[in-house]
Amino acid sequence: MTFLSYRTTEGNLRNIWWVVIFFLILAAFLVPLIVLSDVHSFEISFALQAVIILGTSGICQAIRRKPLHELIGKMDTRWWKELLIGVLLGSALMLLPAALLTGLGYVRWQLGAFSISTIASGIALFFAVAAAEELLFRGFIFQRLIQGFGAWPAQLIVAGLFLLTHIDNPGMTGITKQIASVNIFVASILFGLSYIKTKGLAMPFGLHFMANLIQGTVLGFGVSGSKDPSLFTPMFDDGPVWLTGGAFGLEASVLGLLTLIIFTILLYRSPAR
Repeated sequence: MTFLSYRTTEGNLRNIWWVVIFFLILAAFLVPLIVLSDVHSFEISFALQAVIILGTSGICQAIRRKPLHELIGKMDTRWWKELLIGVLLGSALMLLPAALLTGLGYVRWQLGAFSISTIASGIALFFAVAAAEELLFRGFIFQRLIQGFGAWPAQLIVAGLFLLTHIDNPGMTGITKQIASVNIFVASILFGLSYIKTKGLAMPFGLHFMANLIQGTVLGFGVSGSKDPSLFTPMFDDGPVWLTGGAFGLEASVLGLLTLIIFTILLYRSPAR
């Protein structure tokens, strides 16, 4: 009964109900948009999703009478430093397993669509993806769940939701689905830890954005099963899919998963802000 009651003993609305309110407002924006996109045959881009999630978050914060920077962090010098750290970690997260696969002889490289437009389109796409997903999964919902239930229950709930949104991605079958599912779940834990350690979205955004950009636009692997133009193209020399990740990307590679686990442990053991 206490869990379902609307207010705390201090008279504040319980965090679980703020999560419900968030989804109701989000649905009020998304449902008409989904109907319109079906009628007029247009795609709801990641950029538009990011704008809608940001707007929903802003409305919820306004109702709570809290500033938006409570969710994303105050953009001071520390915030930009944390963004840079996230970018560096995200780059290493993909470059290390790619280097190992190259050194072991399982991957060769060919020059791909090496152009400014390839880089620009990749940056625009993965910026929007990271913005939409981090605002949704490490923003208002995650932070209310942390306050309501604690850090690790919130981590597990959000990691499960994060996995569910990727479970039907292209190529999610067999051993690829098994490794990629674990990878995606652990990746959410890593992104969540980076928020918990810094109390801002700069580091998780930088991590998420750069990992996708390096994996997809630069190295030419699939990103969660999706393939776009890239600067390089990996050529697999009969390496097992569980080792190389195949068409799905390094997220389905055992080496990629091991690298991710090591980074997660190191971040967990690092001091908080």
